[in-house]
Amino acid sequence: MLNLGTQKAATWDEPIDMLYACHGKVKRFCGQLQMLPDYLAEHGCNDAVRQAVTQIRTYFNQAAPLHHDDEEQDFFPTLLRYAPEAREQVEELERQHIVLHRNWTALQNQLLAVVEGSRSGLDNAVLADFTGGYDRHIAIEEPLFDLGREVIPEEQRRAIGKIMAARRRG
Repeated sequence: MLNLGTQKAATWDEPIDMLYACHGKVKRFCGQLQMLPDYLAEHGCNDAVRQAVTQIRTYFNQAAPLHHDDEEQDFFPTLLRYAPEAREQVEELERQHIVLHRNWTALQNQLLAVVEGSRSGLDNAVLADFTGGYDRHIAIEEPLFDLGREVIPEEQRRAIGKIMAARRRG
């Protein structure tokens, strides 16, 4: 039976929902990346690979850095005002952002080489560093999203949501 009323789209009115939505995309793209070596071994670099790589690159070059800015500039500082006990985790997450970007650069270079035909596959260690880094990162971060929903007043969450939305408009 079709039920059209059960899913609510994330909006900037509740920025924590948007942060979770970004993590959903990260998980989906990391899953695709983990399937890519076997797919390449069987099918080589075809149009499906090129299309997937384009989507993945677009996300991790544009949306992921904005997501990290949302966290570092808006969500984390606001969270720490209401839950200073989260400081150690926030500092660890900010350090991880640097590593995640570095790991992306290494993986992206290999993805580009595959698409351009100068490489037939990916280095499994580079791939594991990238996807595993996000797995570890999300495991620490999502409980802080839940904490933020509990301790940050709705009015304050809406205010940072407006800032986050404006960041995407330029």
